[in-house]
Amino acid sequence: MVKYILASNSPRRKELLAGLGLDFQVRVIDGIDESYPVSLPASDVAQYIAEKKADAYRATMAPDELIITADTVVIVGHDILGKPKDEADAVRMLRELSGRTHQVTTGVCLLTSQKQRSFSVTTDVTFKQLTDDEILHYVRHYRPFDKAGAYGIQEWIGYIGVTGLNGSYYNVMGLPVQRIYTELQKL
Repeated sequence: MVKYILASNSPRRKELLAGLGLDFQVRVIDGIDESYPVSLPASDVAQYIAEKKADAYRATMAPDELIITADTVVIVGHDILGKPKDEADAVRMLRELSGRTHQVTTGVCLLTSQKQRSFSVTTDVTFKQLTDDEILHYVRHYRPFDKAGAYGIQEWIGYIGVTGLNGSYYNVMGLPVQRIYTELQKL
């Protein structure tokens, strides 16, 4: 019997993985280095970091465990928007996303003592032209400082701002559960 371990404190990832009906535990190692080479294409960064996170668990995992790590990045042009440092940074990011299409890429690594499967899923998200009042309302009321790109699609800003979506909605929330299900079937 495989023991599934979600290596994330994200409430959204916990909720999404639970939606697959898997019995899993959460285990988090603090302080994992999430840096990446500056020469790495933006589209490869999330998978690179997910693999780095998995490597941190390799030495301590039991033979019957399957570790699930993930990382999500928001890409505008060739730039990666991480988590905002403060309110001003969140406002800056949302202004940059306003009226544009950007990509949300989540990299995932599934690690057992025998195998490792890594992949990434990208979703195109289009925002309407957001007003400064809308941006400030969202940032001040929802405080999206723990979210890449300074927004959660499942929150108010997603309801009023997202005009187009090409790909997985759940991927934008932080975990491409359909693809994870498919990959687990292969393992």
